[in-house]
Amino acid sequence: MKQTLPKLNLILIAVAFVIIVIGFVLMVGAPSGEVYNPEIFSFRRITVGPMVSLFGFVFMIFAILFRAKKK
Repeated sequence: MKQTLPKLNLILIAVAFVIIVIGFVLMVGAPSGEVYNPEIFSFRRITVGPMVSLFGFVFMIFAILFRAKKK
């Protein structure tokens, strides 16, 4: 049975998925609740997490479209 995507593409897609999950984990934190918590506006949650996730999504597109050079 022939696969649609080569093995290298599947590995790259898996790596991209892990990067996306790491980005979402960086955005997670303690909820604000009834008392104001300024930690919800931390640099990690507002900037780093979304940037890592965005990189993961861009890398996912690259992983899907990537074609290895033929020898």
